[in-house]
Amino acid sequence: MSIESDLKKDGIEVIEKLDTLKINSIAMNISKKICDTFPEYGFNQNDLFIKLSRLDMYKAKMPEGMAEANYFYKNTSIYFNEHIQPEDIEEFAIHECIHYIQEVKDKKNYLIRMGLCDYTEFKIYGLGLNEAAVQLMSSKINGIPKEYVKYFGISFETISPSYYPLECCLVNQLAYITGEDVLFKSTLKSDDTFKNKLCELITPKTFMAVQNAIDDILYAEEYIIKLNNKIAEIDDRNKRVDGMLKKIEELKSEILLTFMRTQNLIISSYFDNAFNNIYDLEQLENYRKKLYLFKDYLGFTEGYTFFNEYYVKKMELLEEKYNALENGIQETAIKVISKKENKILAIFKAIKKLIFGKVSQKDEIVD
Repeated sequence: MSIESDLKKDGIEVIEKLDTLKINSIAMNISKKICDTFPEYGFNQNDLFIKLSRLDMYKAKMPEGMAEANYFYKNTSIYFNEHIQPEDIEEFAIHECIHYIQEVKDKKNYLIRMGLCDYTEFKIYGLGLNEAAVQLMSSKINGIPKEYVKYFGISFETISPSYYPLECCLVNQLAYITGEDVLFKSTLKSDDTFKNKLCELITPKTFMAVQNAIDDILYAEEYIIKLNNKIAEIDDRNKRVDGMLKKIEELKSEILLTFMRTQNLIISSYFDNAFNNIYDLEQLENYRKKLYLFKDYLGFTEGYTFFNEYYVKKMELLEEKYNALENGIQETAIKVISKKENKILAIFKAIKKLIFGKVSQKDEIVD
């Protein structure tokens, strides 16, 4: 199949090619921003500029609801929606340039990997995971501030309010568990460090379940866009339109349920496993803090109680574990315990008051 046929299949119609001066300017600015934002990943700015300047870039007509820019690996080109203002092209190019940096091809020029996404002969794994990771990196590079948003009945705070927000929310939870540096390094270097770390922390089975769920959310969102575009092409409302509207509502419900189930799975899998690996008071306190701060990464719906209930149960178990650790510690460590025990017990009491008493909106576990 020719490049033109592939583009037509995706609804992309080329209008014009960007001139070399514009492409070089975009490549220069983006290579600098990537190196400035992620200096720890060993990129050479000049080498990166040379690589990015080899990209071809085009303005094109694109279907409504499609991403504003699209990297096409078969001809190493980026296509920008014709509606993008010239001064905004660079912002949208960052995501696609990262895709170009990520790609791994075989000797026949077939794509076999792109960041966290594996392209096998029969199925693609981790597409949603990779798109979200790249978008989180792009938002950091662009300096997008956090914003509270609501999609399909799910409310949360994100630095990607317009692109892959639900996927970004879940991947941000995973990054909180592993550390952002582990996520971003694997995303740029196209290696398994992030995957292996997660498999260690939440088990391989849970990792696959989370990865597949994020893909399911991505595909459901794309299906909704296609259905909305079809509806827009029909002048009069008929049974066919009603059927498509019903399907859209079903997809929205599926997205909500998939997101919440996946979030709860991440919480229980990681924190249950981590709880079993607490062997001293310092680890206990670190665990308590990490569990409490997870509230800042939550997506929540009206009536969502899973995290609150899980949190209260874990606080009770932590208090029991604290007592067990205290009784099991040798005399040589008693002085260390005495310095910490009042503080930790006070924390437990404060937490119970926080959960069951009156608290400010700022300090609530879940809004």
